[in-house]
Amino acid sequence: MQHAIEITDTNQSATEHDAARAWVGMPYPLLLDVSSLELTDRQLEKLFADNSIFRFEVTAKGELVIMAPSGEYVAERENELAFQVTQWAKEDGTGIAYGATGGFRLPNGALLAPDASWVTRERRDAWRGEQEALPEGERRSFPNLWPDFVLKLRSPGDTVIGLQRKMQEYLDNGARLGWLIDPINKRVHIYRPGEAAVVLDEPETVSGDPVLPGFVLELQEIW
Repeated sequence: MQHAIEITDTNQSATEHDAARAWVGMPYPLLLDVSSLELTDRQLEKLFADNSIFRFEVTAKGELVIMAPSGEYVAERENELAFQVTQWAKEDGTGIAYGATGGFRLPNGALLAPDASWVTRERRDAWRGEQEALPEGERRSFPNLWPDFVLKLRSPGDTVIGLQRKMQEYLDNGARLGWLIDPINKRVHIYRPGEAAVVLDEPETVSGDPVLPGFVLELQEIW
């Protein structure tokens, strides 16, 4: 079966407003099987940019996941979490922090965008070197390397079990530390390879040692 995707122009605010209104009543999130299209990174990048009001991921099965834009409740907390990770990363200097718009192509083929993440500078520089050695047309838009650390914030529409599966997917594809922040139940789920998840009830702080040495996440503003 052939699939078609209309790439719309969202440069005009009226188009964005129409898109937002059209989202009401749609499944959340919306999954489209686009595997037969074999979309390249450049095509996906254009699709995402032309429909930037939405948020996108691609599953390992080739499904395009379309998500509603973050509401005020989630956006404020996403920004705070990304800010703390970024501030620490700049002071530490051994790696690069990314926010919710940073997409990673995992070894299993999925294209995922955690709410905050961190990659060692050594691994990031090695990937950039590989890309710079390629002809421009063969370079990838999304880094085909996995984050060393991932953070996911639960939104009101998310299920805990669905997010737990996603966190396990990150671990299965190389992540060394994962935090699932659940502001609804005021819990933090901590994931490490080869270990059972640890759940903290209403913690004030969470330590990133040893993967993120010296980083302590402050959670007062998240709860």
